[in-house]
Amino acid sequence: MYDFITAEDSELWDVICDGPFIPIKTTSEPLVIVPKLRKEYNDADRKVIQKNFRAKNILICGIGPDEYNRISAYQYAKEIWEALQTAHEGTTQVKQLKIDMLTTEYELLRIKDNESIQDMHTRFTSIINELHSLGEIIQGKTFQENT
Repeated sequence: MYDFITAEDSELWDVICDGPFIPIKTTSEPLVIVPKLRKEYNDADRKVIQKNFRAKNILICGIGPDEYNRISAYQYAKEIWEALQTAHEGTTQVKQLKIDMLTTEYELLRIKDNESIQDMHTRFTSIINELHSLGEIIQGKTFQENT
């Protein structure tokens, strides 16, 4: 199903999740590791740094103007991704509250007066899809006959 995903796609996703590669150098006296200046970058440094710009571009191309205004000041793809996640999913507490509300809605789901089976199925599917998007999977219940 995902045969079209390339190694570069995987590397871009790594930049989004883990943050960008920042070229560093070691000074001799005293021994300290510091970020390189742009003029000190070699071709390999530039190639790896470019992945952050590509990842940012992919994220930015998929959003509207209102969301762009929310994330335009961020320098790294990881920061953009985290801001978008928080805006759409909320914090962990908000996410759990949404899961709890949807789970209750699922458990109390009944057909309404004058509601068609199709309309009820649409409501059911909506609840399940929202839970799935939040990472919550509802396990089907099995009923056994009492013998």
